[in-house]
Amino acid sequence: MTETTKTHVILLSCGSFNPITKGHIHMFEKARAYLHKTGRFIVIGGIISPVHDSYGKPGLVSSRHRLTMCQLAVQSSDWIRVDPWESYQDTWQTTCSVLEHHRDLMKRVTGCILSNVNTPSTTPVIGQPQNGTSPIYQNTVNKSVAIKLWGKMSESLGKICCVRPHMERYTFVDENANLGTAMRYEEIELRILLLCGSDLLESFCIPGLWKESDMEVIVGDFGIVVVPRDGVDTERIMNHSSVLRKHKDSIIVVKDEIDHPMSVVSSTKSRLALQHGDGHVVEYLSQPVIDYILQSQLYINASG
Repeated sequence: MTETTKTHVILLSCGSFNPITKGHIHMFEKARAYLHKTGRFIVIGGIISPVHDSYGKPGLVSSRHRLTMCQLAVQSSDWIRVDPWESYQDTWQTTCSVLEHHRDLMKRVTGCILSNVNTPSTTPVIGQPQNGTSPIYQNTVNKSVAIKLWGKMSESLGKICCVRPHMERYTFVDENANLGTAMRYEEIELRILLLCGSDLLESFCIPGLWKESDMEVIVGDFGIVVVPRDGVDTERIMNHSSVLRKHKDSIIVVKDEIDHPMSVVSSTKSRLALQHGDGHVVEYLSQPVIDYILQSQLYINASG
């Protein structure tokens, strides 16, 4: 397959990121490498979308802190960016709503043929466009079509970004703004896939936790890429859910014969290490994130 006939993918990861760990970044890198290895996909970008403060999870620190930590964690990446739209809404958004927002947004901005576009979402968009606002994910790499496409998309997004007061370093897109002469890519097939760990896959099997209609959209319309932790039997998990069994072809499980230490890193383990002064925290979190946590006095006690 040529680069233009392969499916171009944007990986979207939703979660608390409380805090963001090296394991989260490793999940992106591992998924991209695996998708490229299949020969059917080109990953052109990754999006980290921290959950809204009203999610209600115990110990969840303010999205202001979580967005900053996420940005620090990806500051050296040329393909992963942080999107604050979910955090900036008036209330908590479902994973389905976040996917629909980005799907509709990318279709409008790029003009790509999104293979998982069915009906427009009703997801609200806040803020007003401001001229002269630069995107937070500038890209100057010109070595591949995928990087060029992500860079051009970033330029287009930058034309319609707006900034929420008191959070000037984070931009998000107003899909109702005038796109002007933004470059379009009608010949490219683009998909937004939900990137997750096996714990989210397992949560689909918990009765009453997810709306079945949302699961149908997430797995059936979009598709998911699962990076399982060592020893997790994803086949067994999928067989426990009728929706997962039905849309098994839309679930891509990243397989790796070699165990990686990052696969066992978690935000919970990182918070515990911080609370107990455990020096192993440097193995879980990047140094800029650790410095910010110490400076802001986060996760010092058990309440977060």
